[in-house]
Amino acid sequence: MKTAHALTGYRWLTFFLVLAVGWVGCGQQTTIQHEEESREEQKVEVTDRRDIIANNAFFYYEDLETAWRFYEDILGLDTVADYGFAKILQIAPTSFLTLVDGKSGMHGVDEPKTVAIALITDELDEWYQYLSARDVEIRSEYNPVEGRPHHGFVVYDPEGYYLEFERFNPHPENERLMPLLDQMESIYREPEPAVNRPEGLGFKATVIWMYYKDLEGIQRFYEDVMGFDLVVDQGWAKIYPTSPSGFIGPVDGAKGMHSWTEDKAVTVSFLTENVDNWFAYLKGQETFELRHQEVLEESMVRVFVGYDPEGYFLEFDTFLETEANQELLVLLKKTAR
Repeated sequence: MKTAHALTGYRWLTFFLVLAVGWVGCGQQTTIQHEEESREEQKVEVTDRRDIIANNAFFYYEDLETAWRFYEDILGLDTVADYGFAKILQIAPTSFLTLVDGKSGMHGVDEPKTVAIALITDELDEWYQYLSARDVEIRSEYNPVEGRPHHGFVVYDPEGYYLEFERFNPHPENERLMPLLDQMESIYREPEPAVNRPEGLGFKATVIWMYYKDLEGIQRFYEDVMGFDLVVDQGWAKIYPTSPSGFIGPVDGAKGMHSWTEDKAVTVSFLTENVDNWFAYLKGQETFELRHQEVLEESMVRVFVGYDPEGYFLEFDTFLETEANQELLVLLKKTAR
């Protein structure tokens, strides 16, 4: 099964990076400068027609209720939309996770879980202490060696999805990323009797890690077709911002936590106010295969799905004004302002 999504670099990010990192190449020839200006003009034109206001990932479960209790009670995430067979939870300001009943979604629970989510936090030590005390199964232990560009540890959720708790550190590798993270506010859950997460533990951003055979080819797709701006280049992994707190991270499947697989039990979703504009643009892109030939309007959302060049499902969503969407829409409107 396949799905598709697309995104373009947005004007505020380009402007912010120019200020934060500085203009390099001021000694280049005038012809090269004109070429760069032309590319920037094209990017602004794309930005004016399409937006991404939030990121979302769909995970698929055999026992949806147990997974939901884990994310709500242990991780302390807030459910912002509940459709019964699917629950949308907020991780960070523009980062969401949707838990889906595997009998009702586009993917089955037996497909490889070839995805990981990095949960970016300033309280990494405290999260490790808390989750260790809760007997959450840990895949990769916390080992904060001084001087590394990032520290973290990895746990399994109840059905085996990888959750990477991560902190990015001041480092030359992160010179474009750190100014973006520094301006973000973490989300902290208010204390409640049913929520075990201690007060003071929060998340400020997410990275959805995806695993590929041809990393160079997929980099061209996400930069040239989707219009993403590369902010971290780890060699075998790349990071692109797609909404204020949401990032995607293509990874070389020969070196990452997962190997490449043909099927993947995940859908990567981009929330937008302009789903029709995205559809009109992407249907003309040779490297983006549509799952269906029109934007579908369902009871809660206008949506279309396609596939990136290696088969990850990408979904574009505009949520409709319905009672079930009210809490989610309030959050999205704050983002879109």
